[in-house]
Amino acid sequence: MAKISYSFIAFFGLQLAISQSPEIKIDMVASNWNVSQETTFERFDNRETLLLNGGRVTVKNHRFTNGTIEVDVYANANRSFAGITFRKQNNTMEEVYMRLHKSNQVDAVQYTPIYNNESNWQLYRENQAKVSFKNTGWNNLRIEVNNQSAEVFVNDEKVMTIDELRTDQNDGEIGLFALFPNRFSNFRITPKDAVDRTDAVARTKKDNDLSADSSIITTWEITKAKPYKAEEIRFENFEKEEYMTVKTEASGLLPISKYIKKSSSGNFEQNEEDYIVAATTVYASNDETKLLSFDYSDRIMVYLNGKAVFKGNNAFRAKGIQYMGHIDINTNKLYLPLKKGTNKIHCVVMDKANGWGLIAKWE
Repeated sequence: MAKISYSFIAFFGLQLAISQSPEIKIDMVASNWNVSQETTFERFDNRETLLLNGGRVTVKNHRFTNGTIEVDVYANANRSFAGITFRKQNNTMEEVYMRLHKSNQVDAVQYTPIYNNESNWQLYRENQAKVSFKNTGWNNLRIEVNNQSAEVFVNDEKVMTIDELRTDQNDGEIGLFALFPNRFSNFRITPKDAVDRTDAVARTKKDNDLSADSSIITTWEITKAKPYKAEEIRFENFEKEEYMTVKTEASGLLPISKYIKKSSSGNFEQNEEDYIVAATTVYASNDETKLLSFDYSDRIMVYLNGKAVFKGNNAFRAKGIQYMGHIDINTNKLYLPLKKGTNKIHCVVMDKANGWGLIAKWE
């Protein structure tokens, strides 16, 4: 019996060693990082630190799939965003960050996919958390990544579960993100094998249920991005455009930056405003009025069979300093007078920053 027990313990220990690698610490020295001119390495508070004045930096010669990533960020009362990027491929990546000036507010921590160098937090309202940060010393941010989900911890307290990482990228570079100056220290990685999770099964069922909802518009024809100029928006030009067919997420959300690269990106509200045209077709067996529920970011103009029927603005702070511009499929209701036969809907969707999206369903 003792031999069996010892053999089991040895086998279990071997399996644990295989599934979890030792922690890797990335020292805050220039030779370990792909850096920009906005980066300074210096000793502070008896630590080696990286001071990032804005932008992103990545670790040299490291790719990340699953496991734990963590870093310490020095407390900052000024407007400040500081976080971790992972599975970065070119300008698309996953990103989790602390908004240190938003301590104890509902959006103190946020997750967003970055598509083509553009943040999309407005499109994923469910991925934010209320957190109380330390106002002196260091705040620890830790992300435990498991396939297409992740858990986020601040100062060893779990603050958010990300049920679905959105980029569909399984590995990539890892690094740091800052908007405005932030000081980082003690960056480390612990690679791990993925494990099955029961909530992943529930998430798959939910997605399948949504996909089975025929009222949701799940396919759009979209154009390339162009700088927005009001005088150039003419319906007669829409039919001359080249369109590509794209699929939405299971919820019906179309994250436009996933498919389309902007002419100006990565500078948040300093971006130039771009637009695309998104088109869909609906067939009516008779003349009828049909209700469309939809939302968008930032701005939209809707045309039915060549006639403008709706214009709206859902941009960040468009309706007040605290207005976030989050997207929700039930926000707008539009009764559309359909003619018998084929009807064409064109949506001109304009955006500067924070999430370029469209979502719609028939009631």
